[in-house]
Amino acid sequence: MTAIRLRKNLTILSFLAPALIGIAVFFLYPLISAVYFSFTKFDLLSVPEWVGLDNYKRMADDPFLLQAVRNTLWMVVVFVPARIIGAIGLSMLLTQIRRGAGFFRTVFYLPALVPPVAATIAFVYLLKPGTGPVNHFLEKSGIDGPLWFNSPVWAKPSLVLLGLWAIGDLMVIFLAAVLGVPESLYEAASLDGANAWHRFKSITLPSIQPVILFAAVTGVIYTLQYFDQAAVAGSIASGQATTGAGISQSFGYPEGSTFTYPLWLYTVGFRYNALGYANALAIALFLAAFAVTVILMRRAKAFSGEETA
Repeated sequence: MTAIRLRKNLTILSFLAPALIGIAVFFLYPLISAVYFSFTKFDLLSVPEWVGLDNYKRMADDPFLLQAVRNTLWMVVVFVPARIIGAIGLSMLLTQIRRGAGFFRTVFYLPALVPPVAATIAFVYLLKPGTGPVNHFLEKSGIDGPLWFNSPVWAKPSLVLLGLWAIGDLMVIFLAAVLGVPESLYEAASLDGANAWHRFKSITLPSIQPVILFAAVTGVIYTLQYFDQAAVAGSIASGQATTGAGISQSFGYPEGSTFTYPLWLYTVGFRYNALGYANALAIALFLAAFAVTVILMRRAKAFSGEETA
């Protein structure tokens, strides 16, 4: 019996081996290495020097880090709910379309397929204050358009607009969830006199709550790592974009309003070669994302009435 069980366990392990090896090589090893290097002074050119908690203590006196944290938190608080609300609203709208629903679903999903860098470059030119077609249209309508990516007030909202334009990936997930709600529940609610808002609040929202939780968790994790769009938008809007390898001198343009946490981490590591401090920043970001995920999971269980551990 023992030999049979051992053979069965080895068979299962053999099937799991590719995944386990991949997790060990591409996740566990880099994570353990990052933790180790976060306690060292390291620049890739010399042997790492153990400095203990110095890199973590340095965070408290880093003014650029504070600015990056503020910008990133703003994006989390505004960008994530905006995408979730927009995706839910768009999915509800598509469920009401009787003719050409497939066409509109395709149209709304297509922007999600555009590469982030290309989409950001296009948005910067569309919203360009002087010659962009958006401000030109607003001017024709009698509205004085803002400076968009060239304004420290409007730069982050412009990034949110970019995220809402490419909302198709999240829309498809919510559309599947909304279509999965039993029609009998809506019929019963209608017979009881419930209007559209009450049906949405009492039936649709509770039914798609797991999907909302999924969108919130993945959205927060994604936004905490927000890099490509912020880097490209700041560089293009400033007119000093780099080509090929290198670090743009205009990260965070204008006036640091788009300077996110990952941008500062990248700058510390690859402009100043302070890879020990950069690893400490990366570990702090990992812990923040993990903590937010745990909090969201526990809050979701609390609202659903489930007991938490």
